[in-house]
Amino acid sequence: MLFDPQIFFEQLVNPAYLWGAFLSIAVAAVALVIATVIGFAVALGRGSKNGWYRTCAIGYTWFFRAIPALLVLLIMWNALPQLIPALRSDWYSPFIAASVGLGLVEAAFMAEIIRSALNSVDEGQALAGRALGLKPASVMLKVVLPQAIRTALPPTGNEFIGLIKYSSLASVISLRELLTTAQVGVNITFRYAEYYAVAIIYYLVIVTIVTLVQSRIERRFVWTSRAPRGGSRRTDDATAVTSTGAGARTGLLHRLMPTRRAVNAKGATA
Repeated sequence: MLFDPQIFFEQLVNPAYLWGAFLSIAVAAVALVIATVIGFAVALGRGSKNGWYRTCAIGYTWFFRAIPALLVLLIMWNALPQLIPALRSDWYSPFIAASVGLGLVEAAFMAEIIRSALNSVDEGQALAGRALGLKPASVMLKVVLPQAIRTALPPTGNEFIGLIKYSSLASVISLRELLTTAQVGVNITFRYAEYYAVAIIYYLVIVTIVTLVQSRIERRFVWTSRAPRGGSRRTDDATAVTSTGAGARTGLLHRLMPTRRAVNAKGATA
């Protein structure tokens, strides 16, 4: 049996594949949002001085890093409705079960990414923010996070691409995403090469677009310092930052810290 180009091109423009691709991206996007929110809380818990909070954060990371994503999806769709009657209603769809299940698993990995990104920010940044009178929440939002985002973006983009591929696991809970659409066609026609080739093309296009968007976003977080007139610009975390408002505020902290030290030194000599 030879490869049939006609079947391949017919399926390539089939609306069912477009809908399957949309579901794959939507599941990955919702799961990433859930994972980022939970992962941020877990990352803060890993560095918390509260023993219970820290223990719960470590336990969450340990548990969901050890459990296969496929098993979590099966529990979300088959086991939980037996234990929680509210999940037996029509509103609890395979899309919700897949998004929440993958989000819970991914949160354990996002927690480590976010924790590493937060730890990459020099402690002096937070100290300088508090010295300027900023509240702890403002220090986190306006000083630490803008710098941590730059570090977290590349691995987060990779995790999103991974989630798009892991969404194919949702076929076991009756979600007709991209790979399931191809498998349905194969089961009807037994034309494996053509239908799977179409799925490959869609995955390649999706990942290419996501990679380009990720690169563009990362360029927006490349911070450059203001150079003297007639000079050149260079990237330097220890100088004034001009890429974003939050970045500019960080650069302001760097400029004010020597000034405050000079004032303190003057007061000490007086």
